[in-house]
Order: sequence, then C-alpha cells, then structure tokens
Amino acid sequence: MEHIAYPLGDKLQTIFDVKQHISDKMPKEFADEYQPLLIKATKDKKRPKFPNKSLLLAVCAACIGGTFQCGYNTSIINAPTTHVQNFINQTWSERYQTDISADVLTLLWSTIVSIFTIGGLLGVTVGGTLSVKLGRKGTLLANNIFAFMAALLMGLSYPTGLFELLIIGRFLTGIYAGIGLCVQPLYLGEIAPTAFRGAMGMGTSIFITGGILTGQVMGLKELLGKEEYWPILLSTTCIPAFLQLLILPWFPESPRYLLIDKGDDEGCKKALKQLHGIAGCDDEWADIEKEKNNLVNFQAKKPWELLTDRSVRRQLLTVLLLNAAQQLNGINAIYFYADYLFRQSGIPDDKIPYVTVGTGACECITALTCGMLIDRLGRKVLITGGYTLMSICCILFTLTLSFQDASPVFPYVSVVCVFAFILSFGLGPGGVTNILTTELFTQTARPAAYIIAGSLNWLSFFFIGLVFPFIVIGLQQYCFLVFLAVCSLTALYIFLFVPETKNKTFVEIQNEFQSRKACSANGAGTTQLSTSI
Repeated sequence: MEHIAYPLGDKLQTIFDVKQHISDKMPKEFADEYQPLLIKATKDKKRPKFPNKSLLLAVCAACIGGTFQCGYNTSIINAPTTHVQNFINQTWSERYQTDISADVLTLLWSTIVSIFTIGGLLGVTVGGTLSVKLGRKGTLLANNIFAFMAALLMGLSYPTGLFELLIIGRFLTGIYAGIGLCVQPLYLGEIAPTAFRGAMGMGTSIFITGGILTGQVMGLKELLGKEEYWPILLSTTCIPAFLQLLILPWFPESPRYLLIDKGDDEGCKKALKQLHGIAGCDDEWADIEKEKNNLVNFQAKKPWELLTDRSVRRQLLTVLLLNAAQQLNGINAIYFYADYLFRQSGIPDDKIPYVTVGTGACECITALTCGMLIDRLGRKVLITGGYTLMSICCILFTLTLSFQDASPVFPYVSVVCVFAFILSFGLGPGGVTNILTTELFTQTARPAAYIIAGSLNWLSFFFIGLVFPFIVIGLQQYCFLVFLAVCSLTALYIFLFVPETKNKTFVEIQNEFQSRKACSANGAGTTQLSTSI
C-alpha cells in the first residue's frame, strides 16, 4: 500500500486531495479510520478567525439591557447610602413628628438593599419559563418593562416623600436583573458559533463588571454622587433599558430556539445568515439539526423534571456547585474589607471612592482578558486556575491581616492581595460559570437548568449578605480560612470531574458526560471516546 505523507495539520488546503486519495488507494476500514480527522480538518479550515460583526452587535444589544443592569444596580446603591438614610429620617420626622430610631433606620435601609436579591430570585424562577414561551429575545425585550417601572418609582420617591417606593423599585429592579441574568446567557450561548461560544458567553461577565464599574463612576461626587442627585442616579436604570429596546429588535431570535422549539426552518436559516454570515452558517445549521434529531419528541423540561432526571445528574451537580461557589468564594468579603485595608495603607477617606473605582476597573479588564483567552486555553484551565489563585490569596489575606500592625509593609501587601483576588475571580469563576451552565445542557434542559442554578446563585447571594457580618465578627481575619476551603475544594472538583468543553458541540459535551458516567459505573480505568449521536 502506497504511503501517504500529507501533514493534515500543516496543509489544510490539501484536505480534499487527501480525502480523494484515501478513497481511491486505501481499504474502506482505513479510510473510515481517517474520516473523523478529515471532518475535523475541514471544519478547522472553514472556521473563521473572528466572529461576524452582526454577532458582536447582537451580543452587545442583549447585554446592555441584561447583565449590565445587574452589575449597575448592584453598585449604584452604595454611593447614595448616607443621602437615602437622611431622606428616610426626614420623611419619618415629617410623617410621625419624631426622629426614627437607629434600629428602624438600619432595618429600612437593609430592606432597600437586600430586597434586590429577593426580586432577583423571583426573576430567575420565571425567566426560564418566559424564555420558552416568548423566546430568548422576546423575553429580554419584555423584561424592560420592569426597568421603566422601577426607574419611575425610585425617581418619584423623593418628590412624593414616600421611601416605600424605593423598596418597591428595588424589588422590581431585582426581578429585572434576575430575568436578565437567566435569559441573556441562554441567548448568547445559542446564537454563538461553537468556535466562539466561550468568547461570546464572556459577554455576561464583561457587561456585569462593566455595569459595576459604570455604577461606581456615576456615583462619584463629580457626577451624580451629590445629595440632590440621588433620585436621578437611581432612575438611570432606564437608560440601558431604552438602548436595548432601540437596538435589539434589529437582531434575530436564537436560531436554536427557532428550529428546535418552534420548528421554524426558514427563520433559523435566516437568523444564522445574519449572525454568522453565509459562509459560516452551514456547519451551525448541521449542529442544530443534529441536536434537534437527538431531541425529537422531547419537550422543554420543568425544573422538577430536571432534578429527577438521572441522565443529567452529574451536569446538574456541577452547575449547582459552581453557582454556589461563585457567591461563597469570598469575593464579597474582599469588597467588605477593601475600605478598611485602603485606610490602613494610608489612603485618605475622600480618595477611597476613586480607589474603589480602580477595583471595578480591575475586574472589568480581567473579564475582557478572560474573554480573549477562553477559546484558546479552555474553560477548565481558567476556572481551575482562578480558584487556585484565590485559595493562595485567602492564605495571604489571613497572614497579612493577622500581622497588620507588625510592620508598615503588611497593609500594602493586603491591598495588593485585594487586587490579586479580584483578578483571580474575574479570570475564571466570574466569567466561566455562566458559560458552563449553558454548555453542559442541551436545548430541552437548558432553561430549567438556568432556573435551578440561578435560584441557588441568588439564594447564596442573599445568604452570604445575611450571614457574612456574623462570620466576620466571630472569626475576624480567620474568616478567609472558610473561603479557602470553598475555593480549594471547588478547584479540586473541577480538576477531577469536569471535562473540557472548548470547541465541542452541546451533543458532544453531553456524550462525554455519559461516557464518564459509564466508565465510573463499569470501574473502567480509561475514559471512553465520545461520539456524536
């Protein structure tokens, strides 16, 4: 038999010649053995180096009224804290002719802040259902109603003298953020081609951190941080909502939703051409059609059905662990300690807000960096590395806070640790978690997975906000040993049990989990090769 010396990896332009040579010169069995390599090389040849411009604009349109709002409304409430408390005290005095007690004031302020998480929990529970009924794009557009209602109520609270409107407005803002945080990653994961799914999915993290940074900047006294401007500051949540209503209608619904959920072949093809271009839509159409054939006669699962489905138990466990760890890994503790550490290092009080903006910029830049690296290094490397670096930072925090007064150097080391921890979080856990929630499930299970994972995420957010002050009081600087355990155990679990999902279709990822489950059940020592259904 004639020897073939075609290096497929280096000369992809000869791929069709090689294919013809194999079919002419080799036995069928040998040709079949090379067929997967030929298919992969052909895909690599067709794969574009950069995403389509229309796809990038669609991602921005979805994110500006989605997770950007979640980050923005999380951070803008910090700047007017004193001003809002003064308003509550003044309103209470005018209404009841007596000053409000410190305990009641604290309770009302805590309610205004924390009810955002209750709204988020409610939003995420209905977001998945709405995404099936209205579509991904349709839900994002309809969701803006909550933003306009919230902006109106919070803006009217001061002129009407009703601080209760702030509570209702923050609750509606939470619902808005919860729906957006549930549905937007669904939309991004389903419109992106396989080769760019990681980078496009990072839009969730990039726009959350961008929202946090924007909220911090808007809250500076040079902009809307003055006392007379706080109602306007809280009402600015309507601006991103307006921008989304202006831009998103120009882009199509999720192609996967159109074909798999609605059976709209023509709509799917049209959406793929707009998002990926004519040259890039064929492969994506084939992948979506393969997934549709694999899910024939299947209906979208309800959350309770997904919880009892043994075939996706490992995927669900992984996603639940990652979403809980995202809130319990200590990132909230870092922001809690940041002001104290900045003061200890000699930064004047009036300059601390600007340094805080620096932490937001640090996290935003890291999210952008992760977006550029995720499709090169893979999800597993970034999230495992992120949690590992966070574990190291927890050890350093415990040491530097324990010896804070021993040397003038330690406060500066602690400040460095603040930025290192934020960088480590943004590099992996902050961005990759949502992408894995998209990738570990197929079309029928994905909305229910986001409802379950999002609910746990918001519950963990509420829990850490409720319990964290008591942890700090009880353990002081040793509270970071708790976060060390969370980060290190999560990193170990990902390293041992979570497969790499880079450049794999949703069906291939599902098959790999099934293969690992079969190997574990059979006691096999090697992982079976996954094949497409």
